[in-house]
Amino acid sequence: MRRSYLFLCLIVQKITIILSIISVINWELIVFFQYDLIAAIFNGEHAGMSRIIFILVGISGLISINILNNSRTSLQAGRSYTTNH
Repeated sequence: MRRSYLFLCLIVQKITIILSIISVINWELIVFFQYDLIAAIFNGEHAGMSRIIFILVGISGLISINILNNSRTSLQAGRSYTTNH
């Protein structure tokens, strides 16, 4: 049970990273070339699929905050373990 939970967390983290990378590339294209790749692929920024992608990117950003917080907590726990032993 614990192993499948860890595997699921790993999959979610990888999907989150992929969506974050897609988001960064899209924003760079918007900033430098005024070209929205996601909107172009899915026929406009108000198209249903385009909106779903933007929603998933937003959710992945929220998950990234949790991942960052967990990694910082793990680092702090490791630091306290090494200083106490």
